[in-house]
Amino acid sequence: MSFNNRGSSFRGRDSSRGNRDNRGAFRGSNNGPREMYPAVCSDCGVETQVPFKPAEGRPVYCRDCLSNHRKF
Repeated sequence: MSFNNRGSSFRGRDSSRGNRDNRGAFRGSNNGPREMYPAVCSDCGVETQVPFKPAEGRPVYCRDCLSNHRKF
């Protein structure tokens, strides 16, 4: 393998990394208001709104109770 071939593969990796960054572009982008779904907190029972469709059988927490369940 010559040096020139390795150089082009490195450039190829850089361009693919750019594509990978674009796939995660939804994070932090401002595409308008998020769709929110109604839910009831599994800990305190308060009605709240969450940015995902709650799945039956999975706990959902309000903003105040969520901090008690974070693992870090």
